[in-house]
Order: sequence, then structure tokens, then C-alpha cells
Amino acid sequence: MSDIQPVAPQSRGAAKALLWLVLLLVSGVVAWRGWSVWSAREHDRASEASQQWQALESRIDALRTDQRAQAQRLQQADATNRVLREELLGLDQRAALLEDSVRKLGDPERRGVQALRIDEVRMLLGQGEQRLRLAGDLDGARRAYALAASTLDTIDGTRLDSAGLLNVRQSLVQERAALDAPGADPRALAATRLDAFAASLSAPLPVTTSPAPGASWWQRAFARIVQVSPANRVAVLPGADRTAALAALQLELTLARAAVERRDESMFRVAVARADGWMTRLWPDSPQRRARRVQLQALGRLPLVLALPTLGSTRQQLQSLGGSR
Repeated sequence: MSDIQPVAPQSRGAAKALLWLVLLLVSGVVAWRGWSVWSAREHDRASEASQQWQALESRIDALRTDQRAQAQRLQQADATNRVLREELLGLDQRAALLEDSVRKLGDPERRGVQALRIDEVRMLLGQGEQRLRLAGDLDGARRAYALAASTLDTIDGTRLDSAGLLNVRQSLVQERAALDAPGADPRALAATRLDAFAASLSAPLPVTTSPAPGASWWQRAFARIVQVSPANRVAVLPGADRTAALAALQLELTLARAAVERRDESMFRVAVARADGWMTRLWPDSPQRRARRVQLQALGRLPLVLALPTLGSTRQQLQSLGGSR
């Protein structure tokens, strides 16, 4: 018993310190390991939350885009509805106007059929005036006035102003008589006579003159050698000048034809006067030339425009008759 020695207190303290050191190291390793696992998990959770947030923002952007598209569609639908509403209102107004027109036509007090016939007569008279004033179509104007007269005969005078309708018919008879009085169109007559005169120029005229029957013996003897003429007489053009003068005469006749087509009386008379001047340069004084000049001067005095002072009076009376209705 006396040989057993007690353990030293220092060795026990060192063992305990070593044990605590090992425990501390193990605890540190466990803590570091736990912290690593926890941080990894937190990082994964943050990444997942970030992805979820991005997905949420993407969904919000998509929703906003869809909302804007829906708003545009609503605006387009609103505009379409507004247009359709206006069209429906227009259709309603047109239907109301058609109903009003049908009611007026069927209303005997308003004399709708008679009013339509009067409007038709006024239209035919206006067409006849336009054809005569603008195109110079005398035959077309006569046909339009004949149709207007036949339509006017179908109007019942007992349901309208009888006195006014009688005045209209009398005025129409006077206008038709004035249209029938000239016979042929003066423009066509002038064109025909101008063509006939131009065709007559192909017949030759004597270029030289022979002495008069009562001339003296020396005049008859020397007539082929010496020609005596007044100083103020225009000399006859010879050779190439004569050919150019003939071309100028034909040009003046062409200008006269163009003036006839336009019913331009002033230009027509000017062209005829210039053509008469060329005739005095082309042929010497002779009975044939004087006859042609008289014919040309008479042609230049022809009228090209119809003088109808009563034209349009019937249409004016119809307008006054419609205003009184």
C-alpha cells in the first residue's frame, strides 16, 4: 500500500485542457460545417427567390402588355361602334327622307307626280338650251323641246295654276316656232357655201385681159404687147409668188372654216376679207373675178349664230311656277 503513488494534479489538469481543446476544435469544425451548409442553403434560397421575382416581373410585364392591347382593342371597338352608330343614324335619316318623299308623292294635296313632270320638263328645256348654246346642235335642241312639249301635255292643269300653265305652254310654242324658223343651221349653211367657193377656185380665170370691144385700133393692136393699167391697181403676182399666194388663199379659207366650226363671226369675216385681198393679187380685173369677189363678200356676211331672244323664257316661267307652288 505504501508503494502506490498518487497521480499528480498537474497531469490531470493537462489532460482536461487537452480534452477541452479537442472539444473546442470539434465544435469549431462542426460550427464551420454547419455555417457552410446554412450559407449554401441561404444562397440557394436567394437564387430561387431571385428567379421567382424575375418570373413574377416577367408575368407582370406580360400582363401590362396584354392590358395595353386590351385597351387598344377597346378603343378600336369603341371607334367601330361610333362609326356604326353614325351609319345607323344616317340610314335612319335616309329612310326618313325616303318615307317623306314617298308620302309627298302619294299625297294628292302636294301633287307629287305633277311636280316630277314639271321638273322633267325643266330638265329637258335646260338640255335643249345647253345643246344649242354650247354645241350649236339645232336638231338636238329641237328634239329636246319636242320631248318637253309632249311631257308638258301630260300635266293636268286642273290641279295646278291653270293660268300659269297656259302661259308656259304658249311660251313653249313660241320657242319651238323660233327654233323651226331658221330651217337649217346657219353654221352648216356657211360651211357648205364656203366649201363650194373653195371648189370653184379650181376653175381657171384669165390671167391676161383682152381689150374691150369698143377699144381703138391701136389698143387692139398693142394689147398683147403693152398693157396699160391705173397706178393704184394691185399688180398680179407671177410665177413662184403666184403659187405662194394661192397657198395663202387656201390657208385663209381653212381659217375661215375653223371660225365657222367655232361660230366665231369676227374671225370668220376677217379671214374672208384677207382671202378677198389675195384674190385681187392672183387674178386681174375681169367679170369672173368680180363675180367671185361678190360671192365671197356675200359669204362673209352670213351669220353663224342663231339669234333667238326668246330662248329660255319657258324654263324661267316653269321656275316661277314651281316657286309659286
